[in-house]
Amino acid sequence: MPVEDNIVIPGAPSTEPPAVEEPTAPREPLPPKPDQQGPEAVSPTGSPTGAPATSRAQSGQYLTTAQGLRLGDTDHSLKAGPRGPILLQDHHLREKITHFDHERIPERVVHARGAGAHGIFRSYGTAARITRAGFLAADVETPVFVRFSTVLGSRGSADAVRDTRGFSTKFYTDEGTYDLVGNNIPVFFIQDGIKFPDIIHAGKPHPDREIPQAQSAHDTFWDFVSLHTEAQAHTMWNMSDRGLPRSYRTMEGFGVHTFRLVDAAGKTTLVKFHWKPKQGVHSLVWEEAQIINGMDPDFHRRDLADAIEAGAYPEWELGIQTFPDTEDQMFEGIDLLDPTKFVPEELAPVQPIGLMTLNANPTNYFAETEQVAFHPGHLVPGIDVTNDPLLQVRLFSYLDTQISRLGGPNFAQLPINRPHAPVNDMLRDGMHQTAVHGGTAPYHPNSLDGGCPFLAGQDVGAFVDVPEEIAAGIKERRNPASFDDHFSQARLFFRSLTPVEQDHVIQAYTFELGKCYEANIRERQLMALANIDAGLCAAVAAGLGMPAPGATVQVADAEPSPAVSQVGGSWPVAGRVVGILADASSDVAQVSAAREALNAEGIVPLVIAPTGGVLAGDDGAGVPVQRTYLTARSTEFDAVIVAGAGKPAPDATQGRDAKAGEPAVAVDPRVALLLSEAFRHAKAIAAWGSGTEALAAAGVSADGPGIAVGEGPDAVIPAVLDLLAAHRAWDRFPATGAAGK
Repeated sequence: MPVEDNIVIPGAPSTEPPAVEEPTAPREPLPPKPDQQGPEAVSPTGSPTGAPATSRAQSGQYLTTAQGLRLGDTDHSLKAGPRGPILLQDHHLREKITHFDHERIPERVVHARGAGAHGIFRSYGTAARITRAGFLAADVETPVFVRFSTVLGSRGSADAVRDTRGFSTKFYTDEGTYDLVGNNIPVFFIQDGIKFPDIIHAGKPHPDREIPQAQSAHDTFWDFVSLHTEAQAHTMWNMSDRGLPRSYRTMEGFGVHTFRLVDAAGKTTLVKFHWKPKQGVHSLVWEEAQIINGMDPDFHRRDLADAIEAGAYPEWELGIQTFPDTEDQMFEGIDLLDPTKFVPEELAPVQPIGLMTLNANPTNYFAETEQVAFHPGHLVPGIDVTNDPLLQVRLFSYLDTQISRLGGPNFAQLPINRPHAPVNDMLRDGMHQTAVHGGTAPYHPNSLDGGCPFLAGQDVGAFVDVPEEIAAGIKERRNPASFDDHFSQARLFFRSLTPVEQDHVIQAYTFELGKCYEANIRERQLMALANIDAGLCAAVAAGLGMPAPGATVQVADAEPSPAVSQVGGSWPVAGRVVGILADASSDVAQVSAAREALNAEGIVPLVIAPTGGVLAGDDGAGVPVQRTYLTARSTEFDAVIVAGAGKPAPDATQGRDAKAGEPAVAVDPRVALLLSEAFRHAKAIAAWGSGTEALAAAGVSADGPGIAVGEGPDAVIPAVLDLLAAHRAWDRFPATGAAGK
């Protein structure tokens, strides 16, 4: 029987626990879970309706057709006798099957797999000096919806793949909807949007076999980026730990492009947008990611939803780097219109302008996360675009793709996309039109509708396209000369990393190129690496069993940017997950005390035991078990506390679980596997009591880096919190980096 427990473990699928027997008494639909929230109830034209967000959900106690007709049976088709043919007149069957046959829409060509959440953005007001955007005035709170995603994989692919992540935010401002559509990497593969189909076709599965899925470790990707060398900077970021984020909650976001902010007087400032996670920037290690994709392909979306449900609301500060809006649009030798370049924070500090908190999960994935439609052209007064050639193409492409995906031009009327500002656009009809427009004259100017709608002046919030002088030039297909540097920023990034991070980059290149069939492609990419860093090239070449070529391009050195490194800081621990391994040898009171102490820090404690149910103490008290030796794996936890001896469980047989099939061992092989993986992945490990025996049996030294051993939770928990704040115990293993650089 379950025990009373004041610690909320996220993951409950419903508002109420289900009954063992099928319910038969009619009742209204259950309300959403406390952590869920739907889009605000506004009309298709942006007017507040005053209705609760649940007013769009199903209603009534009884099953009906789409027209509201109550049904008495949905288990049997209408037949001509019990064994006869099904009758065409079965209107319920035809409606049910027809809707099912059409319930999928085209998935996104890129960013197909995503997760979303609702939240609030509160402006600090620090940007008000350079922009008239109302939502950036002091203390203004704006509802937001954020969608995180992978780029390459299909909607059914895994989360923890090596890939760039999307980080897109929809601000429902009272001046219209503003979309900040970015990535977790500040640079992109290409400089001109005309190349976007090429990089995506190269990264997607090969067209003949439709493999490999959701990965870049194959010939077509490396063929393209080794030939189109402007992609080398982004590729370097992707091969770093940034390509394997620990969670969406510990991921930076970037607007990538340079935008233009405009103040009330019309003065302009160039800016780059940054999202900085309050929990710090943390990543997975490669083996950990591979295990996760087999054990829990929904790892990132589950992590985000569970954190919100547990009340550990993810937070990011929005910041800007600012630059003078000069005629050449350069800053410290960096072309601000080149999307393959970033500006080191040491040259232009990121100035915080607001805080975003994600505090509610969607009530329906399809209606919200799948149907949300972003577009970098969704702007508000005070924010404008620049002539970045990648951004310019995105301004066309995003609108075009939404029309294809969402069935027509009225996608803004879907509840998740509806503006929270009045809409009077004179656009009419089209597929999925849900507004009922009045009036006679959907044109301008008119007198039949009293002249409405009227053109606005800047004094009442009109958007004004910044009048920008266009220099005389020749119509031609080419880039400016400042776009020709393809290697210096890749070198800057790599040399800014710590040795342990450089080791991870070396491993990533070696693995990815090692999966390529064609030796000439591997050789060509090594030539690019030689222009970036000789030590990196030599280490990767050695792993591939190939000679290291020499550099062919002279690349200027630059001062390293410590801000791009993820190692060395101390960060909040709220929202982390800690496994407590316990069994019959454990002091249940100590296990309970550890759970309480971790929960008080906002950490989710999960008890792992030989079997499910309740771990009972000598006094009759007990703690609930969330994971068993069968269901637990190290990858779910940021740290592991061992409070039991870990003796083999009743199901530790080859026939039950292949991982448990080792004979004559002192510790259950699954416990040893969990501890050895946590050790290899540089995670914090702690133990007390009989747990020290399990450490020894698993071959984990009690006095190694990142290992805490004590008399009980009072001695161990503070050490675990300190280790979690640093994310990993990187000093557990010596790092070499690119010694020859």
